This record gives sequence, structure tokens and C-alpha cells, in this order.
Amino acid sequence: MRIDERPRLLLVEDDPVLGPLIAELLADDYDVQLASDGQKGLHLGLTAHWEAMVIDRGLPGMDGLELVSALRTKGITTPAIILTALGRTAEKIAGLDAGANDYMTKPFDAGELRARLRAMTRSFTPAPEQLQVGDWLLDPGSRSLRSSYGGQVGLTAKESEFLALLAGSPERVFTRQELMHDLFHPDDSQSVIDTYVHYLRKKVSKSVIRTVHGMGYQIGDGA
Repeated sequence: MRIDERPRLLLVEDDPVLGPLIAELLADDYDVQLASDGQKGLHLGLTAHWEAMVIDRGLPGMDGLELVSALRTKGITTPAIILTALGRTAEKIAGLDAGANDYMTKPFDAGELRARLRAMTRSFTPAPEQLQVGDWLLDPGSRSLRSSYGGQVGLTAKESEFLALLAGSPERVFTRQELMHDLFHPDDSQSVIDTYVHYLRKKVSKSVIRTVHGMGYQIGDGA
């Protein structure tokens, strides 16, 4: 099991040297998954949740612009930067028109790439909505639960995401498969769900998350 609370980034780069190098450069800030061709990048882009994507233009199997366009057609709005050796204005326009949010030419500065990712993801982060959990108020922005009686519980990023997902649809029972898809890495064991349920019940109360036997989990009352 691997519990990782860094934001998840999909890197699609076929260069066997540059791909791992970029992944290493971004590893302090992101949980990076590297795909080496356009088809694999499309599959990962459609089947997992990402906070950002960095996509090379000249990819085998599917051009980077085709990849971004295909993701946008399927309703994937994850912010994306195109990396390419093609630096003409017309090439940049083509990349932006295909649905990319930013465009960087090779060679590039690693610090600038990180700064562009921060700026791009900031602009795509809406003000988080406060959610009711029984007598508690969940504030995803500050990652905290505040009680109407004055108490406060601090949460990790993943704990906050877990509660926000459940509290956002209080009548819904989430299956383990849905929780895995929406919150965790495909390589994680499903036992990671039980780990976070345990963490949250220990921090707040046993009733903050309700187990619906044979189905999954639902937000509780937190009493």
C-alpha cells in the first residue's frame, strides 16, 4: 500500500532519457506517472484522476495535440501543458486551440515548468464549498472540521478529500471501486480505503463515516 498526498500528475513523454528526468524533477511536488506513448496517455487520462498533465507533442501512436483534443472531447478538463521542440507561433496557437492550457518549448527550465504548473492549477481551483457533516462543518480549503460547539479537527489533504466526496452526496452510498477511482492511485491496494476510514473515525467519531454492509460507505452524522 502506498499513501501519497502529493497532487497527481500525468506525464506523457516518449524520450527514454527526458521522461524519467522530468518525472524526477517534479517528484518533490507531484505524484508523477509516466506514459511513454499517446495511446497509454489517453487511457490513463480517461480512467484516472489527475491534477495536471504534461504532454509531449511528438508522441508515437497519437500526437500530443490529438491526445489533448481527444481528452477534451471526452469532457476531461484537467489542466495540460504541451512540451515540444516546435516553437513557432503557429505551433503554439495549434496547441492552445487543441485544448492545452499552456505551451513550453524544449529545452526548458525546470523551475519555470514548476511555476507554470502552479499557476495553471491555481487558476483551475474553484473556491471549495463548505459541507455539513452532522453538527460539523467541513472546510476543504483549510482542511478542517469545525463543530457548532467550538471544536476543530485538522485533516490531511486526503482525509479532507475523502470526507468532501462523501459529504458532497450525503444520500449516496459509495462503493469501494468508486472510492478507489476518485481518490486513490490505481496501483494502491483497496485496503487504503479502510486505513482512511479508520483515521477519520479516530480523529472525529465512529459515526462520521457509515458502513453500509455489502455496498460501501456513506457520510455519517459525526456525533
